[in-house]
Amino acid sequence: MPPHPEERPLPKITASDGTTLHYKEQGSGRPLIMIHGWTFSGRFFHRNIPALAEKARVITLDLRGHGESGKPDHSYRIARLAADLRDLIAQLELDDVTVLGWSIGCPIIWSYLELFGKAHLRNTIFVQQTPRQYFSAEWKYGHAACYDQAGLAETIQKLTLTPEAFDQQNLADCLATTLSHDERTMLLAEMAKSPAHARAAMMADHTMHDWRDLLPHIDLPALMMVARKDAVLVPEGPAWVAENMPKCDVLHFENSSHMLFIDETAKFNQAVLEFLDR
Repeated sequence: MPPHPEERPLPKITASDGTTLHYKEQGSGRPLIMIHGWTFSGRFFHRNIPALAEKARVITLDLRGHGESGKPDHSYRIARLAADLRDLIAQLELDDVTVLGWSIGCPIIWSYLELFGKAHLRNTIFVQQTPRQYFSAEWKYGHAACYDQAGLAETIQKLTLTPEAFDQQNLADCLATTLSHDERTMLLAEMAKSPAHARAAMMADHTMHDWRDLLPHIDLPALMMVARKDAVLVPEGPAWVAENMPKCDVLHFENSSHMLFIDETAKFNQAVLEFLDR
């Protein structure tokens, strides 16, 4: 008997530094790459892929250190993740791509655009990410926990010493709705695949960046999805991105926390499909 679909080996590429990156694809047509957030995996889009695959070739990538991808002891900087995205696009010979980034997926796209320009991209969708995670005297729209060096150190300590409790709280904080037991169990199992060293190194690099100088110079057509009930990132931060990128529209999700594609699945799917038709 053939293996169950979930048991088949995922397709993979080898990044330029030798790291194996696994991805999953479904559907046909113009490519849509979906990039998940920190500590998660491509399976977090499981509610969205079937609907989106009716109109696009949907490709969900597991970032290095996450899901089924390799977990090296090095290279968790945002710029390296942007290079991983470039390697995926090159090895799959993709063009005219819509790339969607959720949370840390947004700065990966910003870094790609800064380093490689608009090569092979048609447009972009950003999902709930502030341009600067740290607070300052003139910036109050940072991360709820990693808003300074002390907050970063506390977060790394928690995910290292009590990973199961950290994941449970993290998942709860990212949702405004209640999951079924089976879905919650599946998502927590995906989170557990990301080891502490990968999470810590990635957040240490990610949380120190400030993208506000770059964003006004990005003229790629874009959409920012803003979650109004997010306990992780206040909505004013993502909204700033839409206000300061010259071709970026904004769509608010009034009943969503950080995982708006789960909290308001139907609205998210419809918005992405409409954007793909542009």
